[in-house]
Amino acid sequence: MNLEQMINQQIANWNVLYTKLHRFHWYVKGPSFFTLHPKFEELYNEAAVTIDELAERLLSIGGQPVATMKQYLEHANIEETNQETTAEEMVQALVNDYSLILEESKLAIELAEEANDEVTADKFLALTETLGTHIWMLRAFLNN
Repeated sequence: MNLEQMINQQIANWNVLYTKLHRFHWYVKGPSFFTLHPKFEELYNEAAVTIDELAERLLSIGGQPVATMKQYLEHANIEETNQETTAEEMVQALVNDYSLILEESKLAIELAEEANDEVTADKFLALTETLGTHIWMLRAFLNN
């Protein structure tokens, strides 16, 4: 996989995640509603910014970002599901998705460094810090 393909995969992942976060925001119920409803909104807003930054970076290095739902689903490693119905299932799905994106972001850093693209490497490095924090906090919510 080359750097352009990796960035597109991440654009796709973040778009699938963005949609999933909206669903979680709308459908979360129970005692954690007042905690998770705004948290999911915060996370989908963050995802929107991430998508835009990755797409603009790809354009700036001569690539073409994927930009349709069909392309997102074809390129993403994050799965679109509708199985999560409890708050705990939703949060666990996010831990899983963020963990996958974290591992792929580390690969993106390597690809960017191999291409002597320090700016892209730095963008993914910053993402790894954010993702690590999200994973820690979401796991704390689940008490695991």
